[in-house]
Amino acid sequence: MITLKGVTLRRGARVLLDNTSVTINTGERVGLIGRNGAGKSTLFALLDGSLHEDAGEFFRPAQWRLAQVLQEMPETSQSATDFVITGDTALQAAEEEVRRAEESGDGDQLAHAYMALHDAGAHDAQARAQALILGLGFKTTELNNPVDSFSGGWRMRLQLARALMCPSDLLLLDEPTNHLDLDALVWLESWLTRYEGTMLVISHDREFLDAISTVTLHLDNEQLTRYGGNYSVFEETRAQQLELQQNAYAKQQDKIAHLQSFISRFKAKATKAKQAQSRVKALERIERLAPVLANAEFSFEFKEAANLPNPMLIMDDASFGYPAPADAAAGTPPTVIVHQVTRSVLAGQRIGILGANGQGKSTLVKTIARVLNCTSGAISEGKGLHIGYFAQQELDVLRPDETPLEHMVRMAKEGLPNGQSGREQDLRSFLGTFNFSGDMVKQAVGTMSGGEKARLVLCMIVWQRPNLLLLDEPTNHLDLGTREALSIALNEFEGTVMLVSHDRSLLRSVCDEFWLVSRGGVADFTGDLDDYQRYLLDEAKRSRDTLKKALKSAKEPRQPEPSLSGATDKRKAPATLKALARDQGRIEKALLELQKEQHSLESSLSKPLAAADLAALGARMSEIAEQLAELEEHWLTLAEQIESADQPTPS
Repeated sequence: MITLKGVTLRRGARVLLDNTSVTINTGERVGLIGRNGAGKSTLFALLDGSLHEDAGEFFRPAQWRLAQVLQEMPETSQSATDFVITGDTALQAAEEEVRRAEESGDGDQLAHAYMALHDAGAHDAQARAQALILGLGFKTTELNNPVDSFSGGWRMRLQLARALMCPSDLLLLDEPTNHLDLDALVWLESWLTRYEGTMLVISHDREFLDAISTVTLHLDNEQLTRYGGNYSVFEETRAQQLELQQNAYAKQQDKIAHLQSFISRFKAKATKAKQAQSRVKALERIERLAPVLANAEFSFEFKEAANLPNPMLIMDDASFGYPAPADAAAGTPPTVIVHQVTRSVLAGQRIGILGANGQGKSTLVKTIARVLNCTSGAISEGKGLHIGYFAQQELDVLRPDETPLEHMVRMAKEGLPNGQSGREQDLRSFLGTFNFSGDMVKQAVGTMSGGEKARLVLCMIVWQRPNLLLLDEPTNHLDLGTREALSIALNEFEGTVMLVSHDRSLLRSVCDEFWLVSRGGVADFTGDLDDYQRYLLDEAKRSRDTLKKALKSAKEPRQPEPSLSGATDKRKAPATLKALARDQGRIEKALLELQKEQHSLESSLSKPLAAADLAALGARMSEIAEQLAELEEHWLTLAEQIESADQPTPS
């Protein structure tokens, strides 16, 4: 278990933990929560050994293997698959041990090295790594792409895959959902609920925390408080505690006021002086309770739009995608992702846009936001349509070298029809309502945190007074309080909302209908988000099955072209079935023989052997494991071919 006893932890002159104690038991899945800047990431630095306590005692079992997501952006030409495989530290150590043993020529050492390599899962490392990569939303065509060919968000997904690839007893995840779409998040939830070690997760996604955590640690006022249960249990328990604390404080204040009143009235009277003095002593003995001081909650609202055109916009046989690259040959067609959509968006609609990664959600939103043009068809806008667009990557609309004030001044000079004042003092005041005050209004945006950038984008959108909000993953980097404020503001907004988000709590509270972008089209999704999660898991299984079939087909010999004569095909079918069945029988026999040999070799390990024999035995066991995997794949391929050949020929 992990224990903190009277631990004090500082960062510079600032105290983040002050004489706090807590215990985390082996195998617990812990959600670590607290406001931004409270010290959650610093606590992780204590847990991973990069920081040490300033006072008190901290203990973590020395033998525990640690895995965590490295925050630096990887720069390497390694393939995505190889990069993730190198995250398996046990496998890397086993491979290094084999290399050293081969160089030494020590047979005994070599045998142990081969056994360690087998135990580390060398035979299925590639399959395990690719399963993680695909689960986190990559395409099968990207498995062997160089790491440095991906954008920053996708590289961070690869860092997450590396952490999951690493065998561990303690897993530390700091905001693992920030760069994920909903399909990847659902997959990650499923993976983490099966994790058998001890896990601590920092997250501002309440449904994610509810799904994966069994314990909640709340970091507040330099103290760690442990709550049994997930985030929803914490929220309910915390509310009850605050109410009790406030009631106790109010009662104590009444008692103090009563004593003080008696003292004030009678301390000058000789007949009451003794009683007054006893009440002075009683007042001094009272252990004062602190009032409940709620953290300053962030809130905002969207101003009433100048008008609400209805319909907001009409998509008429519109296709969405990307134009051909500038250096492409003349006549190269555009890349079309979503085809021939005919739909209307009405005033007051709350539309959640769903779809697995890569299906075109962001492309659809970018086209409506006028960032991209339709590849064909048209989008007709209602008169007076005014769009507020939150891009998935905040820097798509922010300029890193400009300050928040410069962003607002530039918008005011563009003369947007917002009815707002463009005076600098008014713009400063408006920024202040989004917690940009003092020197922050002149701080370069490029130096700000992700949460601050997201708040600035929200500030700019609210100032524009839009009547159509296009929000593409607006909660990335937002803490729980700001997410709650966004949810309230969107529910009070009178215009139309089109929302892409992996935050299911936000989707549930804001949206009353869903569009599904899938397989090149857009359709209404009639189920709820629980139905959608089941759909995503089914789609992920379908993708994995497609990949397996493609890999098997690549290994199979080319089949003869089918005859044009149906009668000839019918005559050949029985012969083909017999040949396939014979091949399958031979493979089954080979599998049995290899399995017998494998069991025999495993039994031999319990007996004393010479070093050279032990080395040969280890090498042979590795060969058998690879041969078994290949034969099993071949058997499955033959089974599918038999099933296909046995189907009746359509007339």
